[in-house]
Amino acid sequence: MTTTPSERGVSLGMPQLPAPAYPDEVRARLETDAREIIARYPDSRSALLPLLHLMQSEEGHVTRTGMRFCADVLGLTTAEVTAVATFYSMYRRRPSGDYQVGVCTNTLCAVMGGDAIFEELQEHLGLGNGETTEDGKVTLEHIECNAACDFAPVVMVNWEFFDNQDPQSAKRMVDDLRAGRPVAPTRGATLCTFKETARILAGFPDERAGAVDATGSAGPASLAGLKLAKGEASPARVVHPRGEAPQDTPPHDPSPAEHLSSHDAPQDTPPHDPSPAEHLSSHDAPQDTAASDPAHPSPTTTRDGEAPPRPSGSAGPTAEEGE
Repeated sequence: MTTTPSERGVSLGMPQLPAPAYPDEVRARLETDAREIIARYPDSRSALLPLLHLMQSEEGHVTRTGMRFCADVLGLTTAEVTAVATFYSMYRRRPSGDYQVGVCTNTLCAVMGGDAIFEELQEHLGLGNGETTEDGKVTLEHIECNAACDFAPVVMVNWEFFDNQDPQSAKRMVDDLRAGRPVAPTRGATLCTFKETARILAGFPDERAGAVDATGSAGPASLAGLKLAKGEASPARVVHPRGEAPQDTPPHDPSPAEHLSSHDAPQDTPPHDPSPAEHLSSHDAPQDTAASDPAHPSPTTTRDGEAPPRPSGSAGPTAEEGE
């Protein structure tokens, strides 16, 4: 018994027909928006990324018709547009839901429960990665790091943050989205649909009330390093198991004798003479030297590669000399 190539699922490599054009009224509206976007750039080709977002705002994903439109208005080939549209994961290639629910499964979020959230949402919604509910409301996907590690595990809906989630809170959130109940991010602007988000990403004004003033900035843990770099010492925080309230502890003010590392000990350096309490990072502290801190001679070699002189009165071999 023989089968035809189509029955065996084999393509004969027939060329695909050109993508259909938008209806005249839709094309005219998109051309007006496209001219506004292109005018922002000295080279029209640079407008391709926001134009692809504009296409998503029209149909919810980047279609072949959308790519043909971008090629036409920018004077590019459809192959050039397709190469860009398929490279970036932010451009959807197939129909998706009103709400893109992305669960971070990168290292820290995964360890803190992101993997469990993603698995339970898959079972709860009956979806695989990148699939959409039958009502067209929710598309579920796992996503890479969104630079919100101090709020792990993090779920994003149309790129708005839902911090410190667990499987139960995530399931309530997607149920509310599907039922049309109000859902508020833990920070940042109020939610809007994916098409509306795409238009904002294309560079058009965000018309949500209060959205521009809403903040989705980093949290205290993310900004700790910046504060230290600016010399703004803050009390250390003791991290307790999940569910227990963190406690503040007074800042530790080490004396010179407490420095256990050559990176921690102070050294007089004009014009600024930092006190030991200021050295909260090994990158900020000057290096120990025998001259500046006889109690802690430097174990490093000299610039000529020779071992530093041993302090007078010391007994026994150095670490470099062995026993």
